[in-house]
Formats: sequence, C-alpha cells, structure tokens
Amino acid sequence: MKLSDLKPAPGSKTKAFRRGRGHASGNGKTAGKGHKGQNARSGGGVRLGFEGGQMPLYRRVPKRGFKCINTKNIVALNLRLLENFEDSSIIDFAALKSKGLVSKLRDGIKILGTGDVTKKFTVRANYFSKVAKEKIEAAGGKAEVV
Repeated sequence: MKLSDLKPAPGSKTKAFRRGRGHASGNGKTAGKGHKGQNARSGGGVRLGFEGGQMPLYRRVPKRGFKCINTKNIVALNLRLLENFEDSSIIDFAALKSKGLVSKLRDGIKILGTGDVTKKFTVRANYFSKVAKEKIEAAGGKAEVV
C-alpha cells in the first residue's frame, strides 16, 4: 500500500448541499427556512436555553447547596489504626495501602489524634493534628510532613 492508494471510507465524503439554487434543486426559493419569521431572517434564531418567554428549565429546577471548587479531599486516619504496624517501622502511603487502611491518596493524608501510641515509628503524611504529632513524639517516634 502506498500513500497514493489511500482513499476515504465509502460514504464518508458527501458533496455539500447547496441551498437556494432554484426550484429544480428541491431546496430553492426559501432554502428550507419557510416563509418569514425569526428563523427565516439572517442571524435569526434564539439564544441557547430560550423557551419563547416561558421560564427556562435551568431556572425552573431548584438549586440546593454550594460546591466549593477549591476544597481538598483529604484522607483522615486516627492514631489507633497505626498500632497495627511493627515497632520502629516507617509508615507512609505505600505502607498504609499495603495494610488496606487507604485505597487512594487523593489530596493528602492527615493523621488525627484519636487513640494512643505505644510503639516508636516514623510517620510520613501530608498533615498532622497537633495532638497526633505530640503523641507520636511522646512515644519516641517522628512525625514527618511530606
């Protein structure tokens, strides 16, 4: 096969339909626009969503609430869940995923202070609550912000 042999798929290329070219064309005189009226005029027609003066659908349907576009979807984990890890281990997203505590990273992980820490480990997360950080460091571990 050569470049000169390439052809478009059959039926994909059709000749442009020429409107308003006389009676014999089957679409002459008014060119399919009918007689007079808004849609027969040049630039005629109504804007998107206009329903002839009736209250448009987008205004009839009730609106509820507010969706903040700047919000962050942060995964929250309590300290008591970290007790499943061995002593002096490094806890990061990969370790949390392998234990099944987190499925997706989303916009970050925050460690919250519910529960107690008895083991000494390094926790790497995007955010820490003040209490969680204090409890990790009191047990001899490290709270590293990634």
